[in-house]
Amino acid sequence: MSERVGIDIGGTFTDMVLMDGEGGVFTVKVPSTPDDYSRGIAEGLAAELAAREIPADGIAELIHGTTVATNAILEKRGARTGLLTTEGFRDVLEIRRLRMPRLYDLRWTKPPALAARADRLEVPERIDHKGRVLTALDEAAAGAAIDRLLASGVEAVAISLINAYANGAHEERLAEMVRARAPDLPLCISSEILPEIKEYERTSTVVVNAYILPVVSRYLRRLREALDALSTTAPLKIMQSSGGAMGVEAARARPIHIIESGPAAGVVGAAELAAKLGRKDVLTFDMGGTTAKAAIIEDGAYDRVGELDVGAGINFAARLLKGGGYHVGVPAIDIAEVGAGGGSLVRIDAGGSLAVGPESAGAVPGPVSYDQGGETATVTDANVVLGFVNPDRLVGGELMLNAEKGREAIRRQVANPLGAGLDEAAWGIHQVANAAMARALRAVSSERGRDPRRFALAVFGGNGPVHAVTLARSLDIKEIIVPPAAGVFSALGLLFPETEHHHVRTLKQGLDGTDPAGLSDAFGTLEATGREGLESEGFAASAMEFERFADLCYRGENAALTVPVGGAGDVRAEMAESFAAEHERTFGYRSDDEVVELVNVRIVARGRSDTPRVPQALAITPRTDIAAEAGRRRPVYFGPEVGRIEVPVITRDAISADGREGPFIVEEYDSTTVVPPGCRARAAEWGALVIDVDPERGE
Repeated sequence: MSERVGIDIGGTFTDMVLMDGEGGVFTVKVPSTPDDYSRGIAEGLAAELAAREIPADGIAELIHGTTVATNAILEKRGARTGLLTTEGFRDVLEIRRLRMPRLYDLRWTKPPALAARADRLEVPERIDHKGRVLTALDEAAAGAAIDRLLASGVEAVAISLINAYANGAHEERLAEMVRARAPDLPLCISSEILPEIKEYERTSTVVVNAYILPVVSRYLRRLREALDALSTTAPLKIMQSSGGAMGVEAARARPIHIIESGPAAGVVGAAELAAKLGRKDVLTFDMGGTTAKAAIIEDGAYDRVGELDVGAGINFAARLLKGGGYHVGVPAIDIAEVGAGGGSLVRIDAGGSLAVGPESAGAVPGPVSYDQGGETATVTDANVVLGFVNPDRLVGGELMLNAEKGREAIRRQVANPLGAGLDEAAWGIHQVANAAMARALRAVSSERGRDPRRFALAVFGGNGPVHAVTLARSLDIKEIIVPPAAGVFSALGLLFPETEHHHVRTLKQGLDGTDPAGLSDAFGTLEATGREGLESEGFAASAMEFERFADLCYRGENAALTVPVGGAGDVRAEMAESFAAEHERTFGYRSDDEVVELVNVRIVARGRSDTPRVPQALAITPRTDIAAEAGRRRPVYFGPEVGRIEVPVITRDAISADGREGPFIVEEYDSTTVVPPGCRARAAEWGALVIDVDPERGE
């Protein structure tokens, strides 16, 4: 029986989901191995295949969500990157944008450019915005610049010339000259990576791609070798930030597309679950060991943005608060992120107030109660004290806890300095963490003009269902959806998306003056490129489909909005109306007088699988080590109004479609769900739980 495997690397655990063709699911959590993530994957997969007696050739496909690209940027472990650019544009990476993420923080400094100034060299050439050559490329000067870069020891080269989006001929010639001298050196040109207007954004994107390309390529090569050593020859695909999958060779060439691959998978999975449950409007909340992430699903679809700020720290997804990290112009699911996870460190700040994160204990040493060397109290330690989390063990006993060490850390570091009791201090930590995480949910809802009260809240990640109800109450959300295998749900979500390739081209002009035939030709050129990519991954023409989009703005605006483009009727009128409606929804107004400008055209080339990727039903294989824990009771502290009371600890299958009144704890191999007094949980399709928050209180 062929199985597909989803693998998601987290800060503390690496999650794996094995799913057969009938929707049967088996879940696995193994400790992440930051020194070499591929080692943890291979060891964990080998152990589970042996335990379940699945032959290596029984795996049909592996889909991977990885943080390797992100970590390379955050930890500044990328390749030493050289940049060749047009004369006069050497410092584009330093000048960046005018907008700053912290308007009133005089101490804030820009992050250092990923290509040092000494490694950024100019070449004489000039092309105008219409693609006309004004100054021919000086090949003698260019050759000298290339020789200087290579002699300096750069490990990758990026090329970004002014207006190359309109004509990439000079970039292509420079690439030929570099390859003639150093054929094996990683090389990226902006007219291939991002043929889009705006020199900083395009330059930053191609430099980031070059910076992480060797790191990601080495990692994917090691992972492929480790899988081959297991005799697992199934194709390996990588999740993209946009919510689609891509082949491993495409990911090696353009690693910028996989920077947010793990978080995107959870949102994709939540969208499929919401459809199964008949919910069109859902906020997603993914809380792991290091961060918490939020996204919005509206009318059954998740939002995508056309850019990311990578390495900016906490991302609240506010459209105006940009410039804190490194710009990457790729499509991505719109996700807000805060540094508050189970491993987030707790401290008393200089003002004597309780603070949580963004620093994290990570996989090593982890929370104090993990008894692996951690000394600073964390959110997980607080949840252990409260009784929300099993005080003895996690992941079916594979991780034994020392609850007393966690209690002592909170008592010494938080309770005593604040003059509070242990329960009071732990509850305060829980609430402060919730306040930080609520900011992410507001960033994708109320800050975008959406009322969170009309949305259901889908919670997942190892810690999401622990905080779900207290978080929902703070936002007055009445319904919570806890997916099946919630603690490894992002790994499950990896199995759902089709293969996708995204392509963009700048076509800046007034919409009214746009020639429909020229517009069609532009889309056709992009689709031809997308078709080539899908063919290289083995898709037949009958399995391909294409979606068209356009970036539009009112003349004078700096930010464009992306709208779908149909293929029939008056395309320009349809685009104008779609843009006006989206502008009104996003910014609160539309104008019939202002000129609408077309900025970019985009396509999504999608390769459809032979068989459906989303099963009709899911059947999670229960863990006997967890079932043995059912029927116990433990004292749980639900805040000062309720206090500490004894509650039953049950398994998910103890909840029927008729529902069960709280309080109780649902304990599973990969996560824990807390259902406080006043709430009711019921079973739903796909094995999901639906929690009605304070139903007796009504609206």
